[in-house]
Amino acid sequence: MSIDAQAPTLSAAARPSVREVPLRRVMSLVRRGGPLGLLDELGEAQGEITRLRLGPFTPYLVTRPEHLQQILRTNAGNYPRGAAMWQALGRLTGDGIAGEGPQWHASREILRGAFSGSQLAQAGEQMSDSIVAAVEEMAARSGPDRPVDAGVEMTRVVQRVVDPVFFGRLIPEGEGDRLGEAIATAMGSLLWRMAMPFVPHAIPLPGDRAFRRATRTVHEILRPVVAAARSGPRDGQDVVTRLSNGVGADGAPLTDDQVCQDIIALFVAGSESSAIGLTWIWAALAAHPQVAERVRAEVDQVIGSGRPGREHVRRLGYTQQVLREVMRIHSVGWAVPRMATEDDVLGGVPIPAGSTLVVSPYLTHRLAEFWPDPLRFDPGRFERDQVQRRHPLAYLPFGDGVHKCLGEAFFYQEATLIVAALLSRYQVKVADSVMPKLSLTLQPRDPVRLIVTPR
Repeated sequence: MSIDAQAPTLSAAARPSVREVPLRRVMSLVRRGGPLGLLDELGEAQGEITRLRLGPFTPYLVTRPEHLQQILRTNAGNYPRGAAMWQALGRLTGDGIAGEGPQWHASREILRGAFSGSQLAQAGEQMSDSIVAAVEEMAARSGPDRPVDAGVEMTRVVQRVVDPVFFGRLIPEGEGDRLGEAIATAMGSLLWRMAMPFVPHAIPLPGDRAFRRATRTVHEILRPVVAAARSGPRDGQDVVTRLSNGVGADGAPLTDDQVCQDIIALFVAGSESSAIGLTWIWAALAAHPQVAERVRAEVDQVIGSGRPGREHVRRLGYTQQVLREVMRIHSVGWAVPRMATEDDVLGGVPIPAGSTLVVSPYLTHRLAEFWPDPLRFDPGRFERDQVQRRHPLAYLPFGDGVHKCLGEAFFYQEATLIVAALLSRYQVKVADSVMPKLSLTLQPRDPVRLIVTPR
């Protein structure tokens, strides 16, 4: 049953009204189905702009592609980062690549080259070597009676890939894993601060103590790495060297704090979010065995008994369609907030200055107008002709506009090679059914247990 059973039957695009959801209704839905149940119920509006009345916090939920285009492209200057999520996250990631304004622009320009096509090509051989080695180690830990945790294992694989890209040879062995764990802990501890932005930091909230411990660990690991980058040859192409050589918006070299904060922000996107996305891939293949069989057949045809490499990625077309459909249904970054700096009108709805708007890829990816039968898993949605017919902002798992994730191409290359490396040599089964939960990201509710055995 929808939130507003009396909603008019006109299409969402034709309704210039805003749907109001009072706090008591929000609380009722959360009690009944949790945060994810609330989000799914809100999705029944199918694109109508919705305002949540959450006490002093009254964000607008925006999902239609033409509205997103106004927020993220045509009038993006009016909708910067700056809402509660970014304020809380900024304690960890600073105001560089995860921020807004001149310092964000400076960091983005420094880092753009690290994820360029030419850099991806150069990193291809190293990426393949890291993936094959990590997959073999994972297979050695698993067996018919020894399932492994997909989240843990995908994190290990991803970190084997990103550590050279981020740190070159500057980070001691094993410290990348410890850094990832500490950043994940710090991120997870911010939930209450994001949900209650009006509470002063002097007043303790759950998670504060874990956040302080985790951030101490992060800086204990990163400070020596930054110092080594500054004292070394300084000609490397890794992220920490690029940042150490870079200058900020004021023309001065980035401080150690700024370098560390940008590395943390990239680590969140390049390691934690990527590992969650990869975990969903195995859950999706297990739930759709015919799709899995077709992926396996394509991998066998393209790679055979050889070693997967960057030259194979373009030829694994169906595999990439599957990855994109996984990222549609399981939108890891399920919501992204923006703040209106000036009055605006969005789809006929007045948006006052100071309003928070929440862009939700999760809900946009479920609009039946753009995704018929949206809950059906169908990689064919990403055949070329279908992609060309859809609104470009109907699909945004990596965001859009000036803040679109720099690592999108990196992720798809990495994910394609990981899937190919595993399926070319191993049978991969999921031991249990997998259900989602909503936290800072959309992730499996319980550990996803993989059973990996030689083919």
